[in-house]
Amino acid sequence: MRARLHQLAHVPEAKAGPQLLILAEPLLREGLVRLLEPEFKPATESEGVSGGVRLVIWSAAGNLPLATLQRELHQLRDRWQPAPLLLLVPGECAYSSDQLLQLPCEGLLQQAEPAEIPAAVSTLLAGGRVVELRPLAAELAEPEAIGLGQWLLRSGLSQIDTEQRRCHHWLTRGCGGLTRLLLQGRLRELAAARRMLLWLWGPISMAFPQAASAQSRPTPSSTAITVRQRTAEGVWQAIQLRLTAAIESGVSNSSGQLLALDGLNPDHRRDLLLALISQLDLWITRLRHEQLRGDELEQRWLLQQPELRRLSLRSMAGEYVQLPQQGGLLPVAESLSSASELNAIDPDLPLALPMLAALVQAQPLLVEGRLLAPDEPQALLHLELLIGNWLIRSAELISAEILSCCSTWPELRRYLLRSDLLATRNLERLRNQLNSQQRWGNLFERPVQLYESRRLLYGIQNGAITPQLLTEPRDSELRQLSWGQQLITLSLEARDALAPQLQSFIRRLGDLVVVVLTQVIGRAIGLVGKGVLQGMGRSISRG
Repeated sequence: MRARLHQLAHVPEAKAGPQLLILAEPLLREGLVRLLEPEFKPATESEGVSGGVRLVIWSAAGNLPLATLQRELHQLRDRWQPAPLLLLVPGECAYSSDQLLQLPCEGLLQQAEPAEIPAAVSTLLAGGRVVELRPLAAELAEPEAIGLGQWLLRSGLSQIDTEQRRCHHWLTRGCGGLTRLLLQGRLRELAAARRMLLWLWGPISMAFPQAASAQSRPTPSSTAITVRQRTAEGVWQAIQLRLTAAIESGVSNSSGQLLALDGLNPDHRRDLLLALISQLDLWITRLRHEQLRGDELEQRWLLQQPELRRLSLRSMAGEYVQLPQQGGLLPVAESLSSASELNAIDPDLPLALPMLAALVQAQPLLVEGRLLAPDEPQALLHLELLIGNWLIRSAELISAEILSCCSTWPELRRYLLRSDLLATRNLERLRNQLNSQQRWGNLFERPVQLYESRRLLYGIQNGAITPQLLTEPRDSELRQLSWGQQLITLSLEARDALAPQLQSFIRRLGDLVVVVLTQVIGRAIGLVGKGVLQGMGRSISRG
């Protein structure tokens, strides 16, 4: 017995877990306490807290006004600083996803699963950041008064979308032959009609002024962000994991544009995007070690773009793959690398310095007029959009060179391209369509975007390449346009200048027509009718 007591006396005491403060309704509070014990040490009353609080967990009701919620969060941060704050909100709440992402808290879980809460607590205690949004229903837009141009644009786009869905439905049912060709032609006709509507009645924001970019964002959609370390390395790792997961699940084209990337078979399309991410990871690490700043950092980035694309192309093709050509075996990677021209500069790529400064030096990023740290949810999503746009446009440039090489190397088509592009006619048709689309974009669409201060970005969302329009000043690019492109901008300026006068003329002409119909023609018809009735009355009286 004495030996037993001696052994118990030397048993080390259990180490107390981190102190947590839980603020919630009684029933939910008891559930959180049972969920977090014994790994953590939760407290339910601020008076009963012993020592410093490591984390504050607040379960807020979904019916609180947004201003009240923000004020309470600021008060909690001031009261328990420097402890991070984890906010729990229900799925049905009066806040949009953008409003939730702007809240001043390190952790945000909407409609959280029980297993996610301890993991989020561990991440926050380690200095990271967690965001998980699961809205249950789409936000209903308030009815608004629209003009004639808005109504025509909205009605036309709605009819075009309905017809496109009908055509895609019949294409997915496996129809072939002449029917498939007719449906594909109909889709091209609808795409041209859509561009014509936007040209006639203004940008898409004119039809949907309250949600100009909602065409490229599915609503509702879940958002999951986990940043292990709130540093430049941690932000890049979180973005890399999100993009890699999206690419590995398969990427389809929902951009509304014809892409050369669609010509590759799905496996090589995925391998090319993953190779670009891998090369980007290596270059970001190298740029951190070089410790460049400002213009030197951007110039270094621009000089290395051709080499980065070349390495990604070789990785996608395979270093040891050989294919027959002209009676011999040629290495695919070496042949493609030497035959491809990868020095082109995409003029629609935004400046790389803000993105690089955030990923390399953890400098703040300007997002929607707010200067945010890179680990903030909105800044991280904006960085992900910029990186995804670079991935898609770089892959598009590489894919165009692959299609060019495949036109003279038939065996390469079997290895890299889709099965329907084995035929020379189909391949050349695709290349001609891409060239026509590029010429049309350079001649017309790019001047319009520059004049309207819009930039088209491609992102990867829900397994699809989606477009998103970013509004930013592009005056310097506008001044560099050729005279033919400047004529397009002058025609838009003339249309904007003449449109109010034309509307006023049409309105006054309509008033004049109303006066003529009511005061002149109406009175004349009334006098004629009155005379007829008087004549009929006299005839009846005589009879």
